[in-house]
Amino acid sequence: MPQVSVKGEIVEAATSVFRRSGFHGASIQDIAVVAGVPKGSVYNHFTSKVDLARVVVQRYAEGTSTGLLKGDGPALLRIRAHLEAELTRTRQSGLEFGCLLGNMAQELGDEGLAELREVVDASFKGWINALAEAIGEAQQTHEIASTLESHALAGLIIDALEGTALRTKALGTTEALDGFVDMVFATILD
Repeated sequence: MPQVSVKGEIVEAATSVFRRSGFHGASIQDIAVVAGVPKGSVYNHFTSKVDLARVVVQRYAEGTSTGLLKGDGPALLRIRAHLEAELTRTRQSGLEFGCLLGNMAQELGDEGLAELREVVDASFKGWINALAEAIGEAQQTHEIASTLESHALAGLIIDALEGTALRTKALGTTEALDGFVDMVFATILD
């Protein structure tokens, strides 16, 4: 009889545990318990906690709504839709957890985590690049008056969004999220 792969359940459980406890606060045993599998099953699919976290971060980054930044229509409308979708994602996944990418980034000071740091960095860079492309389009069509470099603007917006997610985590309310998009459009993308 073929064995059922529980890899997806392990990744789901790890996502939950990492969001709740952080990378350093999570153990493979915690993840196994949430996944409902023996600890050895985790090691059957992943060589280490770093290997599992790498997959979790990549999967989380793939869930970022960058697809909304591409396509037809005014670039500013696509940028707004993207930012609103990311705020909705934060609200739906739990204000107390913040953003998984930002949370992981805060814990990556150890030299032994260079591989995970690279994945988090690549995730942020991919997100910034997608946003910068849409900002560049909006600059070309004069939807955005700013002549600042599009990657710099995109980085500033992502940094502001991450700070907002962190503040939301601390407050436990949507207060910081509520005016974020309007503030970005009134200041950075004016």
